[in-house]
Amino acid sequence: MKKSSKTAAPATVYKVPKKSFMRKVMDSKTLLLMCLPAIVFFIIFSYCPLPGVYIAFTNYNFRDGIFGSPFVGLKNFEFLAKSGQLWMLTRNTILYNLVFIVLGNVLQITMAILLNEIRCKWFKKVSQTIMFLPYFISAVLIGVIAFNILNYDTGALNTFLKAIGSDPVKVYSMPKAWPVIIVICQLWQQTGYGSIVYFASICGIDSSIMEAAEVDGATSWQRIRYIILPSLKPTFIILLLFALGGIMKGNFGLFYNLVGGSNSQLFPTTDIIETFVYRMMMNQNNFSTSSAVGLYQSIFGFALIMFCNWLVRRIDPDYALF
Repeated sequence: MKKSSKTAAPATVYKVPKKSFMRKVMDSKTLLLMCLPAIVFFIIFSYCPLPGVYIAFTNYNFRDGIFGSPFVGLKNFEFLAKSGQLWMLTRNTILYNLVFIVLGNVLQITMAILLNEIRCKWFKKVSQTIMFLPYFISAVLIGVIAFNILNYDTGALNTFLKAIGSDPVKVYSMPKAWPVIIVICQLWQQTGYGSIVYFASICGIDSSIMEAAEVDGATSWQRIRYIILPSLKPTFIILLLFALGGIMKGNFGLFYNLVGGSNSQLFPTTDIIETFVYRMMMNQNNFSTSSAVGLYQSIFGFALIMFCNWLVRRIDPDYALF
């Protein structure tokens, strides 16, 4: 056989022209308009106040203003470090948030799985509503409820103890009791919201996978272990990264309203960075020290979320934020 002497013509390669920046903006104008409120919010409340960071390096006073006040360098940070308060505030804030993260995620995932196992539709909806309701209760109201339960003279707890012949307890003079009280109140308020997030992830699992598992004779525990829990991994990692990024930020409203803001007996176990900053500003008008603490808090939190994201990217890049 004779080989064909004809050779195939080279394929023509067409280059896709690059879109200009303005062209990309016009193509995505609908999405950008949807993002506009969030962008404006962050510009106003996150970027515009950035020049105020300079207060942390000054002995601020109202007469001279931000840039006219005497520059003191790192003396505000030095004062905090030597006073010992910085360590206490950092310890309390981090430990509380670690407990919130660990216990919160365990309870949220557990409640989401239990919701998924409920077969009665109306009971499932009622359960979701009841679980979600505490999230909408303000920290002020939670503080009032706690006071009415724990108050020494008229609280429900001491009224019950007196009725059964026991001595009343001064809960507001017991620093060691308050970490437990604060953790219970935080979990009670936040668990419902988090469980709904995990429940939404469970609802997104392909129903054919669950049906195939049931046909193969998988028990409820096996379906939870081998299908549901692995499917929750992406959601869990993203929520964990966000939580770790905010590990230096406490729930000011909850801590302030539960403790009362001026009960110095409880400060060793209940004082966090936010309550300290508020007290320094409102009671002592010390804006410089407050700004120094706030700057320390922001830098520490930023470094932590960068480290956690780097760690996740090393383990599995698909789950990293960036």
